[in-house]
Amino acid sequence: MVDRAVWLSIAVFMLMGSSAHAAREVREFDVFLDIPKPIFYVVPVEIDWIQNSQYLKWDPISSTLASLRKEFDVRNNSGAITASLLAKPVLSNGIAGQEIALAVTFNDVTLSEVGDREAVSAADARLGSRVMLEIMPVKPANGYRPGQYYGSVNMLFNAVAPL
Repeated sequence: MVDRAVWLSIAVFMLMGSSAHAAREVREFDVFLDIPKPIFYVVPVEIDWIQNSQYLKWDPISSTLASLRKEFDVRNNSGAITASLLAKPVLSNGIAGQEIALAVTFNDVTLSEVGDREAVSAADARLGSRVMLEIMPVKPANGYRPGQYYGSVNMLFNAVAPL
């Protein structure tokens, strides 16, 4: 009788244990990463902004537009990094004469569509650096006009080969 009671107790505990695990919740999520080659890269720190339109905030009290500031990680094992603009950066509402020019700096170096400028020194590029991109609206001489404005900023970065 004792053996039967022991076996019955074991069976009850096994059933209780399996019923405790009967309700399960499984959570699954994807993880990804991108490790750039350590030879040359210029990548935004926050990867989810660059493919989306960026909103420049309007301050109605001071009648000014805020600038856009984003950090980039940069590296070039061979030397410096140069940067240039592929086109003049402007915001347009479609009406001639109401464009808003944009000033673009990368690592505190003003970029131009005229030619390459050294944006990161060879010493900083070899170590790898985190630098700031800033896009600043330039207030037109006749002030900002109401409307919806759109534009693009196209930059080109080059790895300078050692001499």
